[in-house]
Amino acid sequence: MISYKPFWEMLKERGISTYQLIYRYGILPDTVQRLRSGKAITTTTLNTLCVTLGCDISDILAFEPEEE
Repeated sequence: MISYKPFWEMLKERGISTYQLIYRYGILPDTVQRLRSGKAITTTTLNTLCVTLGCDISDILAFEPEEE
């Protein structure tokens, strides 16, 4: 399962709020909601987040194997 936990941890470390993501960095509210809900995002969105926040994909998501 894909987890966005690294994304939220990075934001916390950098002191970036979701309000700032939307109004300062121009990230769409729908994207923030998808990340909050753990829903899929496109590679284009991943690219936008990486470029905008100056980070790597591993700073946004992680693979966590599902336990059987």
